Amino acid sequence: MSENKSVIKIGDVNPFSIVDFPDRIAAVVFMQGCPWRCPFCYNRELQPLDISDEPLWTFEKFLLFIQKRKHALDAVVFSGGEPLMQKGLSKAVKEVKNLGFTVGLHTGGYDPKALENVLEYVDWVGFDIKGPKEKYKSLTGGFGIFDEVFKSLDMLIKSGVDFECRTTCDPRALTVEDLFETGQFLKKAGVKEYYLQKYRPVESDKTTSDMQCEALISDKDLTAFLKASFEKFDVRR
Repeated sequence: MSENKSVIKIGDVNPFSIVDFPDRIAAVVFMQGCPWRCPFCYNRELQPLDISDEPLWTFEKFLLFIQKRKHALDAVVFSGGEPLMQKGLSKAVKEVKNLGFTVGLHTGGYDPKALENVLEYVDWVGFDIKGPKEKYKSLTGGFGIFDEVFKSLDMLIKSGVDFECRTTCDPRALTVEDLFETGQFLKKAGVKEYYLQKYRPVESDKTTSDMQCEALISDKDLTAFLKASFEKFDVRR
């Protein structure tokens, strides 16, 4: 299996997770590289595609790892970073799928062509919606590519693959009105499952209080609207 070493670049692995794939026990592959620089990013060490240090995980090592734990794992989730950034993603997903695992994908949908290449092999997708269209440039660190994100979302909706959308609610970047607008857009697009995720200040954020984070996701009018708009909605704290 030596040819697998360079299939994908892996930043880290969580060998056991019960929160990254609904109702599944999963191993999570955090793929190296992300084209965006979101101000609320929790995995900034994964942003560069190339790193100077020798990686702790190769794809070969990961395959051996999950094969030994078939009795304990239901699924493998490809997360990041941004998995769609790596050309080897579809091959990696196929190989994991061929081992008998259910496959999940976490993505912001920045490259619809890359999503198209992998979607038929994926069983579930966690799709990150940063906020309303007019704020996408600031929310992604200068990359205003909402149209590409919408193409990915539309493709996902039409594919029939099970998925959820979720938004990290950073009060420095988003308002209640922004979340209303995001919810309205997703409802109109045909999304059935949506979650607000409480922002926990990143290391560089020394000013945002927990009270501010809680207030943004606790607006009664907002949560009532979202509960009425989606078949599944919740606030994740």
